[in-house]
Amino acid sequence: MTLKTHHYLTSGILESYLLGIVSDKEKEEVERVLATDPDVLSQLNELEIDIENYFLENAVPPPPAVRNAVLSRIGDSEIKKWEPTEQTRAKQDSAESKTAGPQYLDVEVSDTHIRVHKYWRPAFIAVFVLSKVFLVLGLYYYFKSNSQDQEIERLKAQIQQSTSLPRGRTQ
Repeated sequence: MTLKTHHYLTSGILESYLLGIVSDKEKEEVERVLATDPDVLSQLNELEIDIENYFLENAVPPPPAVRNAVLSRIGDSEIKKWEPTEQTRAKQDSAESKTAGPQYLDVEVSDTHIRVHKYWRPAFIAVFVLSKVFLVLGLYYYFKSNSQDQEIERLKAQIQQSTSLPRGRTQ
């Protein structure tokens, strides 16, 4: 095994090539190496099988409505191109037997209103009412304090006026 072969087997470039996330330059380089090095080609084939198996094992079937809509849009020739082989059918059958029953719930929403839990509405109303009560109380105490400040100023002025008058004269 050459150093370049070891680099291709350990660097992750083959996985990237299989997933289609390499640049055009890297793609050409990988294809050149695949044409000349059988070790890299066999490793690529093994990786391809492993990735395909992983995707098949972890596949989640689409909801029936989506599947029917997609199948109605594509033609019969496209369906025949992508029909699974016997090996993949067996894997799909084993995966489906593991997950018995539909995994999706049909949910239809016909309105545009946001729905919240039934206990949030009274809590929101209580917070709203309390905020208005505190606002009114805050304004009341603000104006009461303001009037008391004015009363204090008036009394101070009266005291100053009474101390500034001569002692024998009172009003």
